[in-house]
Amino acid sequence: MCGIIGIFNQPEAATLAYLGLYALQHRGQETGGIVTSHEGQLHTFNGMGYVADIFSGDVLSRLPGNNAIGHVRYSTSRDSNIRNCQPFTINYSRGYLSVAHNGNIVNAARLRAEFEAHGAIFQSTMDTEVILHLLAASKKDDLVDRLKDVLPQLKGAYCLVFLTESRMIAVRDPHGFRPLVLGKKADGYIIASETSALDLIEAKYVRALLPGEIVVFDQKGMSSYQLNGAKKKAHCIFEYVYFARPDSIVFDRNVYEIRKGFGRMLAKEHPIEADMVVPVPDSGVPAAIGYSEESGLPFQDIL
Repeated sequence: MCGIIGIFNQPEAATLAYLGLYALQHRGQETGGIVTSHEGQLHTFNGMGYVADIFSGDVLSRLPGNNAIGHVRYSTSRDSNIRNCQPFTINYSRGYLSVAHNGNIVNAARLRAEFEAHGAIFQSTMDTEVILHLLAASKKDDLVDRLKDVLPQLKGAYCLVFLTESRMIAVRDPHGFRPLVLGKKADGYIIASETSALDLIEAKYVRALLPGEIVVFDQKGMSSYQLNGAKKKAHCIFEYVYFARPDSIVFDRNVYEIRKGFGRMLAKEHPIEADMVVPVPDSGVPAAIGYSEESGLPFQDIL
């Protein structure tokens, strides 16, 4: 449960990334980070706490460039400390590379142990860092080819957004486990975990990334590639139950209407004699409204 944002070819990209992360704050409240690219360099700022507290106007002014990626974290696994703040940025033989990740790589411990056995040094306890080691070790020349080379080695869920000196690349795992959407703003592009981030920065929702899709943004525009080996879709039901904001479109459906539908179905399957229907805020509110509408019991906002 994390939130990621990507901004490409937009003036004041850091400010747009900040606003996008603000709209994704519900997906993680422990850490936040933004990386921008400007004149062949990556500029980064990470911190613990809420987005509004981390990124002051002074901080954003020190993140120049028209391209940016950002991350908010909720630690479903591993430690909650500054070392695990994302995006992660490295400077290796092929240049600068930064990544923000939403998901969980279930074979990360085994992959990490193999790297450490050969002398690799890790700076965090995050599974995301394994992805960077795999990319650095790949013999392929282009980053897209390296992604095609190493991503099939990962087992689990991942939505990724990468930033280099000149490109931004977004990836969704072949199961489509977590949501990732594409937006358009003027001549630039936006990548976000949810459409709520697009709404706040007044970007147009284009579509969801396909499971197993790699989307590349550079000076030529946007291009798309597909990972080999299509797999069965496996969307996370808890995005509808709890994770996502109710005004977002997730897996091509409106979250608010889905939650109301849950309530209606519950009323049909488990009718009960009661005085009223009371929601447990906030994610339970639409379900309680649906239960009330279907059962005829009055809705009361008590808690």
